[in-house]
Amino acid sequence: MSHIFPRHTKSLPPMVSHGEGAYLYDCDGKAYLDGSGGAAVSCLGHSDSKVVAAMQAQLGQVAFAHTGFFTSEPAERLADRLISLAPEGLDRVYVVAGGSEAMESALKLARQYHLEKGEPQRRHIIARRQSYHGNTLGALATGGNIWRREPFAPLLIDVHHVSPCYAYRGKHPGETEEQYGERLALEIEEKIAELGAENVMAFVAEPVVGATAGAVPSVPGYFRRIREICDANGILLILDEVMCGMGRTGTLFACEQDGVAPDICAIAKGLGAGYAPIGAMLCSAEIYAAIENGSGFFQHGHTYLGHPTSCAGANAVLDRLVDDKLVERVAPVGAMLRGALEERFGQHANVGDIRGRGLFLGIELVADRDTKAPLDPSRGVAGKLKKAAFAEGLICYPMSGTIDGANGDHILLAPPFILSDDQVGELVDKLDAAMKTVLG
Repeated sequence: MSHIFPRHTKSLPPMVSHGEGAYLYDCDGKAYLDGSGGAAVSCLGHSDSKVVAAMQAQLGQVAFAHTGFFTSEPAERLADRLISLAPEGLDRVYVVAGGSEAMESALKLARQYHLEKGEPQRRHIIARRQSYHGNTLGALATGGNIWRREPFAPLLIDVHHVSPCYAYRGKHPGETEEQYGERLALEIEEKIAELGAENVMAFVAEPVVGATAGAVPSVPGYFRRIREICDANGILLILDEVMCGMGRTGTLFACEQDGVAPDICAIAKGLGAGYAPIGAMLCSAEIYAAIENGSGFFQHGHTYLGHPTSCAGANAVLDRLVDDKLVERVAPVGAMLRGALEERFGQHANVGDIRGRGLFLGIELVADRDTKAPLDPSRGVAGKLKKAAFAEGLICYPMSGTIDGANGDHILLAPPFILSDDQVGELVDKLDAAMKTVLG
C-alpha cells in the first residue's frame, strides 16, 4: 500500500525504474518514448552525463546554503550566463525552484516596482483567456483557463482577461494575420482604457501558449504591438516562458522570434531539464534599480532560492544547449517531426490543426474538419488518448478544454532535443496506433 498522494486516485501510475536518452523504463522493463518531455521539461533526455557530473561535483562541495546568509558560485555563474543570453534589457536574475514560483515572483515584483515608483494605484493585471501561468494562487488567478480556476475562484485575486491570439479559432474569414493581430491589440487598448491606464500594472502572456491550448504561437507583429501599447501606458510586459522557453521553440528565449524583449520573464522546465527543480525570474535593470534605490528589499522569498546544486545542474544544461549547440537541433528536428505529423495526420478526419514552433507542437482534434466543431467533451478523448499512447509505449500530453476550458481536445508534443530520425518515426507510429484505438 502506497502512502503517496497521487495526481489522480483512480489512475495509479507504474513505478519508474530508470531513464536512458529519450526513454523512460518501468520496473517491468517496458520502454516509453518520452514524446512530451513529461510536461515539456526533459529537453536533454534522461541520462545526460555532463549534467549528472556537474550536480555530483556540487554535492561534494555544498548542497544548500540559504540566500538569507550566502550567495554561491553556481548561482552567480548561472545569473551571469542567463543575462549574457537573454533579450536586451534584462539584467537581473531571481533563481527559484520552479515555474509557479517564478510567476508568483514576477507578479509581486511588478506590484512592488510600481509601489517603489510612487504609483500605488497600479494594481490591475491583464492576461489572456486560455493561458496557463502556474498553480499557486496568484499565478492561477492570472491564468485564463476556466476549468483550472473554477474550484478555487473564491480564493483568487481579480485579473482581467482578453482574447488569446489563437488564429485557428479566432481569425475571421478573409481577415489577414496582421488584421487579426491588430484587432486583438485594439481589444487590449480598450481594456486598458476601461480600467484606466494609470491603474494597470502588467500585461502577462505566454509567447507560445502551452498546456491549455496546445502550442499556439502568435501571429506576426502581435507582440510588437503589445510592447508598443505597454510602453505607451507605463505597463510592464511579463512573458511566461516557463514551458516554451529554453530552446523549446528553436531559440533559447521564445520571444526572440517575436522581436520583443519583456520587462520581466519567467523561465523553468527546460532550465533544469528535469535534473533538478529550478526556475528563474529575469527583470530589467530599471525594475531592479527601483528596488535598489528605494526600499532595497524585495518583499518576497522562497526557501530554495538560488539552490547551489540546482544551479550547478542548470549551468551544465546551458552548456549542453548553447555550447554543445543542442538548441540548433530544435528547428530542423522540429521541422522533420512536424512534416511527419502532417503527412500522417494532415488529412485525418479528426485533426483540425497541426501547429507550433520547433519541438513544441500541438495537434487540435475536432469532430468535423470543415466546421471545426469540437469533439463531444463527454467522450473524454484526451484522457483516452493519453492512456492508449502510454499502452503503446509513448508519453504524450493530451488535454481537453482547448477552446474555452470545457470544449476541445489537443495533443501536445515536446520531445527531447536529442530525438533521432528513427525516434521521429517511432513517435508518429505509436501516436497513430493510439489515435486508431480511440478515434478509429
